[in-house]
Amino acid sequence: MTRRHFLHTALATAAGLSTTTLWAQSAAWPDKPIKVVLSQPPGSGPDNVARLLGDRISKPLGQPWVIDNKPGGQNIIGAQAAARSPADGYTLYFATTAALVTNKHLFKTMPYDPQKDFVPVAFVAKSPFAVLVRAESPIASIQDLIARAKATPGKLSLANEGPRTFGGIIARLINARTKMEANLVSYASVSVAVQDVLGGHAEAVVADLASTAQLVRQGRLRLLAVTAGKRVAGWEQVPALSELLPNFEMVGWFALMAPTGTPTAVIQKLNVEVNKLLAEPEFAQRMLTMGPIAEPLGGADKAEAFLNREHERWAEVAKEIGLLPE
Repeated sequence: MTRRHFLHTALATAAGLSTTTLWAQSAAWPDKPIKVVLSQPPGSGPDNVARLLGDRISKPLGQPWVIDNKPGGQNIIGAQAAARSPADGYTLYFATTAALVTNKHLFKTMPYDPQKDFVPVAFVAKSPFAVLVRAESPIASIQDLIARAKATPGKLSLANEGPRTFGGIIARLINARTKMEANLVSYASVSVAVQDVLGGHAEAVVADLASTAQLVRQGRLRLLAVTAGKRVAGWEQVPALSELLPNFEMVGWFALMAPTGTPTAVIQKLNVEVNKLLAEPEFAQRMLTMGPIAEPLGGADKAEAFLNREHERWAEVAKEIGLLPE
């Protein structure tokens, strides 16, 4: 048991539950459906992955997963609802990078604390972003894009979903590290940004690979680079930006979380079952067709260590690009 999980159990004990009672309840868990809160709408990337996971994990657990979509407020609505749920193992939170890390650098105040209100259950997957152009574009590589932008400062349009979104932050970071001075054009959504690139109204776009992969396969978009730390499985012919910009890795990710105070035995059982699934080649391949890359990190303590590193890294990124909370 990690120190953090020990503290969670201690909190529950202080609230009037004995350790014996906690473990007795955990042994019977689950004896009813498990609700999984999402901050995104049905049909979104996180929703698709959560439903895929739920369809498979319900069998070994013996209970169905009920997806509870609570989109809006840049993940705040769903995260707040999950944080305020009973810590009994029957409400989980399928969290994204934005909800657990980046929001901290976007908002001065939030109705939930991502580091205090949740405990990691298991890391699930990474979801790389990409730099893309329309298939007919004369820009054939990421080097071409950078060279063209530098030759015409402020004129090459790099579309994104907004300066305070994940894609927008990646666009700002690419601009800063390459010094290419592209014109960062914000759109109401990534789909609108992609449509403008397809229509020839913007030269390039930064978007998540999951939402653009099908357009690449259809030959409508050209993939110039991925934002993962290394080349992505299934797209090995596409360079990673880290090959050009050392240590560059900006990926979204999904993690299964639980409200603080959830019994450690429940977390451990969930962690084992999730990691079993992620390690299955067939399951990982199904997830890959959606875009995300299954990544079983191991115990919940490994997921917690990853989250701590992400908080540190994002603090550095925010400082580098001058991102201030509002």
